[in-house]
Amino acid sequence: MAEYLILIYGEEAAFAEPGPETMNQMMKGHQVFGERNAAALRGGNALQPTATATSVRPDASGGFVVTDGPFGETKEALGGYYLVEAADLDEAIHLAKQVPMPFGGVEVRPIRTFD
Repeated sequence: MAEYLILIYGEEAAFAEPGPETMNQMMKGHQVFGERNAAALRGGNALQPTATATSVRPDASGGFVVTDGPFGETKEALGGYYLVEAADLDEAIHLAKQVPMPFGGVEVRPIRTFD
Protein backbone atom coordinates (compact mmCIF):
# COMPACT_ATOMS: atom_id res chain seq x y z
CA MET A 1 0.00 0.00 0.00
CA ALA A 2 1.13 3.53 -0.75
CA GLU A 3 0.04 6.94 0.52
CA TYR A 4 -1.36 9.66 -1.72
CA LEU A 5 -2.25 13.27 -1.06
CA ILE A 6 -5.52 14.41 -2.59
CA LEU A 7 -5.22 18.20 -2.93
CA ILE A 8 -8.55 20.01 -3.18
CA TYR A 9 -8.51 23.16 -5.31
CA GLY A 10 -11.31 25.62 -5.91
CA GLU A 11 -12.22 29.18 -6.72
CA GLU A 12 -12.05 31.10 -3.46
CA ALA A 13 -14.53 33.70 -4.69
CA ALA A 14 -17.18 30.98 -4.89
CA PHE A 15 -16.60 30.16 -1.23
CA ALA A 16 -16.69 33.79 -0.06
CA GLU A 17 -20.45 33.72 0.50
CA PRO A 18 -21.67 30.28 -0.59
CA GLY A 19 -24.93 30.41 1.33
CA PRO A 20 -26.07 27.99 4.01
CA GLU A 21 -27.56 25.43 1.61
CA THR A 22 -24.35 25.14 -0.42
CA MET A 23 -22.20 24.93 2.72
CA ASN A 24 -24.44 22.30 4.29
CA GLN A 25 -24.39 20.24 1.10
CA MET A 26 -20.60 20.45 0.85
CA MET A 27 -20.04 19.59 4.52
CA LYS A 28 -22.43 16.66 4.23
CA GLY A 29 -20.49 15.50 1.16
CA HIS A 30 -17.22 15.52 3.10
CA GLN A 31 -18.86 13.69 5.99
CA VAL A 32 -20.14 10.99 3.63
CA PHE A 33 -16.72 10.77 1.95
CA GLY A 34 -15.08 10.27 5.36
CA GLU A 35 -17.55 7.61 6.45
CA ARG A 36 -17.40 5.75 3.15
CA ASN A 37 -13.60 5.78 2.99
CA ALA A 38 -12.61 5.66 6.67
CA ALA A 39 -10.33 2.65 6.16
CA ALA A 40 -8.23 4.53 3.57
CA LEU A 41 -8.11 7.93 5.30
CA ARG A 42 -4.93 8.84 7.15
CA GLY A 43 -5.71 12.53 7.66
CA GLY A 44 -7.13 15.66 6.11
CA ASN A 45 -8.01 19.25 6.79
CA ALA A 46 -9.59 22.34 5.29
CA LEU A 47 -7.31 25.35 4.94
CA GLN A 48 -7.96 29.01 5.69
CA PRO A 49 -8.22 31.29 2.60
CA THR A 50 -5.08 32.41 0.77
CA ALA A 51 -5.47 35.88 2.32
CA THR A 52 -4.19 34.30 5.55
CA ALA A 53 -1.11 32.78 3.88
CA THR A 54 2.45 33.84 4.57
CA SER A 55 5.21 32.95 2.10
CA VAL A 56 8.82 32.38 3.13
CA ARG A 57 11.53 32.38 0.45
CA PRO A 58 15.30 32.34 0.71
CA ASP A 59 17.08 35.41 -0.62
CA ALA A 60 20.51 35.82 -2.23
CA SER A 61 22.15 36.94 1.02
CA GLY A 62 21.38 33.67 2.82
CA GLY A 63 18.43 35.17 4.70
CA PHE A 64 14.74 34.98 4.05
CA VAL A 65 12.01 37.18 2.65
CA VAL A 66 8.68 36.82 4.44
CA THR A 67 5.64 38.22 2.63
CA ASP A 68 1.90 38.17 3.14
CA GLY A 69 -0.03 36.11 0.64
CA PRO A 70 0.20 32.77 -1.11
CA PHE A 71 3.29 31.37 -2.80
CA GLY A 72 1.69 31.69 -6.23
CA GLU A 73 -1.19 33.72 -7.62
CA THR A 74 -3.70 31.40 -9.29
CA LYS A 75 -7.41 31.38 -10.11
CA GLU A 76 -7.94 28.20 -8.09
CA ALA A 77 -6.38 27.96 -4.65
CA LEU A 78 -5.53 25.01 -2.44
CA GLY A 79 -8.41 24.74 0.00
CA GLY A 80 -7.78 21.45 1.75
CA TYR A 81 -6.44 17.94 1.46
CA TYR A 82 -6.89 14.28 2.34
CA LEU A 83 -4.05 11.89 3.02
CA VAL A 84 -5.15 8.42 1.89
CA GLU A 85 -3.69 4.96 1.66
CA ALA A 86 -4.35 3.10 -1.59
CA ALA A 87 -3.02 0.03 -3.37
CA ASP A 88 -2.08 2.06 -6.46
CA LEU A 89 -2.77 5.27 -8.37
CA ASP A 90 -5.99 3.88 -9.86
CA GLU A 91 -7.40 3.27 -6.38
CA ALA A 92 -6.30 6.75 -5.26
CA ILE A 93 -8.05 8.27 -8.28
CA HIS A 94 -11.20 6.29 -7.42
CA LEU A 95 -11.11 7.89 -3.95
CA ALA A 96 -10.41 11.35 -5.40
CA LYS A 97 -13.48 11.18 -7.64
CA GLN A 98 -15.62 10.96 -4.49
CA VAL A 99 -14.29 14.18 -2.90
CA PRO A 100 -16.85 17.02 -2.94
CA MET A 101 -15.46 19.72 -5.22
CA PRO A 102 -18.31 21.97 -6.34
CA PHE A 103 -16.10 24.91 -7.39
CA GLY A 104 -12.92 23.26 -8.64
CA GLY A 105 -11.13 19.93 -8.77
CA VAL A 106 -8.55 17.75 -7.09
CA GLU A 107 -4.97 16.70 -7.71
CA VAL A 108 -3.64 13.28 -6.67
CA ARG A 109 0.05 13.01 -5.78
CA PRO A 110 1.95 10.05 -4.38
CA ILE A 111 3.83 10.56 -1.14
CA ARG A 112 7.57 10.19 -1.69
CA THR A 113 9.36 7.87 0.69
CA PHE A 114 13.07 7.94 1.32
CA ASP A 115 15.05 4.87 2.27
